Amino acid sequence: MIIKRYLVSNMNEALTRIRYELGKDAIIISQRKVRKPGIKGLFSGKLIEVTAAVENSSDGKKPNVKKEENFEDSLASIKRIMEDRVKTVDTKEVILEKENEKVASKLNVKNQKLETTYDKTSQGDLEQDSMYKEVSEMKKLLNKVIENTSKDEDKKINPLEEKLNDMDIDKEFQTELIDKVTASLNEGIEEKEILREIFESLVLECEEEIKGRVVLVGPTGVGKTTTIAKLAGKLALVDKKRVGLITVDTYRIGAIDQLRTYAEIMNIPFKVVITIKEMQEAINYMENCDVVLIDTTGRSSKNAMEISALRAFIEKANPHHVNMVISGTTKNKDITSILEGYVDLNYDNIIVTKLDETTAYGSLYNIIKRANKPIKFITTGQNVPNDIRVPNKEEIARFILGEETLC
Repeated sequence: MIIKRYLVSNMNEALTRIRYELGKDAIIISQRKVRKPGIKGLFSGKLIEVTAAVENSSDGKKPNVKKEENFEDSLASIKRIMEDRVKTVDTKEVILEKENEKVASKLNVKNQKLETTYDKTSQGDLEQDSMYKEVSEMKKLLNKVIENTSKDEDKKINPLEEKLNDMDIDKEFQTELIDKVTASLNEGIEEKEILREIFESLVLECEEEIKGRVVLVGPTGVGKTTTIAKLAGKLALVDKKRVGLITVDTYRIGAIDQLRTYAEIMNIPFKVVITIKEMQEAINYMENCDVVLIDTTGRSSKNAMEISALRAFIEKANPHHVNMVISGTTKNKDITSILEGYVDLNYDNIIVTKLDETTAYGSLYNIIKRANKPIKFITTGQNVPNDIRVPNKEEIARFILGEETLC
C-alpha cells in the first residue's frame, strides 16, 4: 500500500494530482482544511490537505511515484503520519499563540487574543478534534489492513486438510484423521499408507450369503428399484437361485411396471402389495423361493409417520435382512439425517448406489463412519444385472483415496 499527502487549493486539483501520481485505483483516506504557516496563513484562505492511498499493483503496473513501498513500509508510513498528527496538535497551538501575541502587541491590545485571528477555545479545539479524528480514522485503516492480512494467513489450509476436502471427507471427521496421520508420520510411515490403513480398519465386510426375505429401504431417488432388479438378475441368472420379487412401491409412477418387466424377462414370480394383509399373502405365495426381494416406497427420513407405516409392512414380512440404500452422491449433511431417520427400521447392511455419478468417494467413509454397518453392495452404473458388486475393504479404501475411479 502507498500513502501520500497533498496540499491543494481545491478538490479538483487534488483529484488530478492523485490520478496522475497514484492512478485511478487510488482512494481518498481523509481530507481537512489547514492554514499556511506564519502570519500570512492567519489572514489568507485555508488550503485542503488530502491523504490518499493505493494498493501495490499485482500485475506489474506501477503508479507514477518516485518510490514503490512494500507492505511493511506502508505500515511504517501510516505510523509516522499518526505520530506527526499527534505532535502537530501540540506544536500548532504554541505557534498560533505566539503569532497572536505579536499581532496583539502591534495593536496595543494587552492580555487579549484576537478572535478574528485565532480563537483558541473554538477554532483551536476544532483543529485539535479534527486531528484526533483523523488519527482515529487512520488507526482504523491500519487495523483493517492488519486484520485482512491475518485473515489471509488463516485461510492457508493444511495440505492434508486440503486433500481430505478433495476426497469429500466430512469436516466433522477431518480433525480425527489429521491427528492420527500426524501421530503416525512421526514413525516414518507415508501419509497415504496411514490413511489406507485407517480406511481399511473402519470397513465392516459382510460375507454372509443372501438368503430368505431381503428388504431394501431408503429415500426417494437413490435407485432402490434398479438395485433390486440387479440383485434379482445376479441371483437368478448367475447364482441360479429361485428368486421372487415383491413391491410395496405403489406411489411412484412406473415403478410397478418397471419391476414387472424385469420379472418377466428373468421369468421369476412378482407380486404387488398394497395392504399389510397382502404382504402376508405374497410371502406365502413365494415360500418355495430361495430369496424374496422386497422393494419399498421411498420415504422422507424426516417424516416419522411415513417411516412408521413402512415399518409395519417390514415387520409383517419378517425379513432376514434389511438393506439401507443410499446414494454415493448424497451431501454429507443429508447422510446423517437419512441414516438417523431410518434407524427404527433396524437395517443391518448398507448398499451404496450411483458411484458412477460422482468423482469423489469420501461419502463411502462418511456413510461407514456414521452407520457403523457393513457395506453389502455398491452399484457402479445402470446396466442390469452387471453393475453391482460386493466390495472388500481394500477396494473401498482405493475408492476413497481416489486410486480407483469409475470416470
